[in-house]
Amino acid sequence: MLDALNVLAAEGHRAGVPLLREALDGADGAMWTRHPALAVVLASELWDPDLHATIVEWLLKDGRASGSPLVLRLGLAQVTSAAAFAGDLDRATSAAAEEEAVADATGGPQIIYHRVQLAAMRGRRDEAVALFEAVTATAGSEGQLVANVHWASAVLHNGLADYRTALAEARRAVDLDDLFIAGFSLPELVEAAVRCGEHDVAVDALESLTERTEASATTTGLGIAAYARGLVTGIEEHYREAVDLLADSPLLPYRGRAHLLYGEWLRREGRRRDCRPHLRTAHELFSGAGIEAFARRTADELRATGETARSRSGHSRDELTPQELHIARLVATGATSNEVAARLYLSPRTVEAHLRNIFRKLGISSRRQLRDRADLVGGTTSD
Repeated sequence: MLDALNVLAAEGHRAGVPLLREALDGADGAMWTRHPALAVVLASELWDPDLHATIVEWLLKDGRASGSPLVLRLGLAQVTSAAAFAGDLDRATSAAAEEEAVADATGGPQIIYHRVQLAAMRGRRDEAVALFEAVTATAGSEGQLVANVHWASAVLHNGLADYRTALAEARRAVDLDDLFIAGFSLPELVEAAVRCGEHDVAVDALESLTERTEASATTTGLGIAAYARGLVTGIEEHYREAVDLLADSPLLPYRGRAHLLYGEWLRREGRRRDCRPHLRTAHELFSGAGIEAFARRTADELRATGETARSRSGHSRDELTPQELHIARLVATGATSNEVAARLYLSPRTVEAHLRNIFRKLGISSRRQLRDRADLVGGTTSD
């Protein structure tokens, strides 16, 4: 693994990626056992969401089986990150709440990067910026956590169409050159640079993104690079390629962005009829997942075509805190108060107090009614 990382740093991704993949794939999980945090970062560096998901699920199960609070918290944090990147924000919120409960009960070092990533995908400006500022105030100016904040801010502000801020944040994230985050910041940098008229910056970022994704050769990475290429070249075939490659990608936010960017390009070409299906698809993906900033940006594009986007139906579950949502989901699957208490390191009395708040907020009065709530089924972390 050290040899692979040295080659990656000295010779680039085309030379280093095959060695990284060999180290991850060829050790029958031994690499994951010894260095699980590094393993999940490297899977992301390879633009391989399927491998990343496999490692994360193994890590969560190992944390539950071993009883190690630190391993369990790492597993839950990684579930949060993986779910956020997949656009499953309910599951991400649930895992983050459980990680927080374990942390409160057992102590240990703070884990925060997964909350930063979730905030970026959700796209609530005030909530996200407050978190980013709090993290930056304590984390300094360097390191993986700070790189996460810059990436997250770039995603947030691209979603808000504040491209000048997104450009500055994406540049900072790329310049820190951390594993995984630098690569995933490149599409943000390309988009923001194009929107700000910084053509040379966009071209350089695209070149680096292309090297990384072609070396890894995953359909997800190649699809993201394709829509970035479309932004730079303005060639329709690149957008079509992105939509096709990302059609089956588990990374829903990036699938939605391929449709959004293609739809935006088509509208600016005066092809309103052609752009609407892509914008509708993007809006359905974003709004259905609760990816709010990009959903609003897409709705604005649809309105510019003369069509009104359907608003996402408000869910009363949105009023629940992350911990209340997690408890509600566990009870909805049939868990007793004692079982929930044991899992979340709480007292049964505390669980019952949370349940009273949950019932009040949802306008219900029994556990049976919780089990009947379709929007609460699923989203819990695996046992």
